[in-house]
Amino acid sequence: MSAADATLTALDTLRFAIRAALGYPLRTALLILAMSIGVAAVVTLTAVGDGMRRYVAGQFASLGANLIIVLPGRTETGGLQPNSFVASTPRDLTIEDAAALARAPLVQRAAPISAGNSEAAANGRLREVMVLGTSSDFIAIRQLSLAQGNFLPVTDWRRGGAVAVLGATVHNELFGNNSSIGQTIRLGDRRLRIVGVMEPSGQGLDMNTDELVIVPVATAQAIFDTGSLFRILVETRDRDAIDAAKTGLENIMRERHEGELDVTLVTQDAVLVTLDDILGLLTLAIAGIAAISLIVAGILVMNVMLVAVTQRTAEIGLLKAFGARGRDIVCIFLTEAALLSFAGALTGYLFGLAGAWLVRLRWPELPAWPPAWAVAAALCVALGSGLVFGVMPARRAAALDPVLALTRH
Repeated sequence: MSAADATLTALDTLRFAIRAALGYPLRTALLILAMSIGVAAVVTLTAVGDGMRRYVAGQFASLGANLIIVLPGRTETGGLQPNSFVASTPRDLTIEDAAALARAPLVQRAAPISAGNSEAAANGRLREVMVLGTSSDFIAIRQLSLAQGNFLPVTDWRRGGAVAVLGATVHNELFGNNSSIGQTIRLGDRRLRIVGVMEPSGQGLDMNTDELVIVPVATAQAIFDTGSLFRILVETRDRDAIDAAKTGLENIMRERHEGELDVTLVTQDAVLVTLDDILGLLTLAIAGIAAISLIVAGILVMNVMLVAVTQRTAEIGLLKAFGARGRDIVCIFLTEAALLSFAGALTGYLFGLAGAWLVRLRWPELPAWPPAWAVAAALCVALGSGLVFGVMPARRAAALDPVLALTRH
């Protein structure tokens, strides 16, 4: 057989398979729907899983590139929670501890943190706010920006100043479209002058800066009548210095706490790697669960094709009577199964993209884009399952005796 004859035979087989599929429109539509549901589930769910992973990575990156977080207590006893970073401790962190860490080699800057809730009154309005006591370096460490005015002035951490910086939401609720710079806000029994307003930044892994009133750390401690710190943020000089700086900070805290390391030092890389592994496995598990529907769809293809063999017995017998070989019959049925699987996979891919788009529309902060490996895997499994489960019906059709097939009709 020449190359031209081979091409003609392939085209004839394709035409025959297309006509056979179109001859039973309801059956074809149901098969395509079954296959498309599986592919759409894989594409959409992996987009959500991978979007969660990238969202978490972005949130940790926003905490600062070279950040070490010093927490009171050990995670072995108190545990580590993403939203609080609080653990039980026999000894509090103090401003003196923060000052000692800020003087350590390889440290660029440090910011002590004291936090609590308080009632805020300003401009004749009242609301509950979270008060964050810190230093002037906090805005640089957290990579935040100001919308108006200035941040906290550079002062001795042990001396509280009567100034405050408002988060974007707090400013809008208390002052609306009016400027709050130079106005007074009352926190508890203290009156503070507003010197700045933060740019909107939204909810992060640790806190929503839009809902904060930021004050000097000593002022916050006076408001809440405490001498302890919530945590200490330490920024190293560069990313390569994180491990060495962490060791140095541990030695400093051990010396200050009578030879006992009763604090936990967390680097964003360590947390991010753990969370990335967990979310990566979760994405794979979701993809695996969704892929089961593709196997079910493949089984459905096999069952429908077996029924088609019975329905088209006379047609198969006629083809064989005109000289069609067994492998030609196999090619016709496998081509039909491949066409149905391909149509279902393509339809499911488009449905999956639409599903991911709806997720991004509902939650704009979640980068729910389907990963390339998930799309490729879903399409390959869809096509593969259709072909694999189409082999049995194709072989059964090829094994029919042409005389008996014509007689049955």
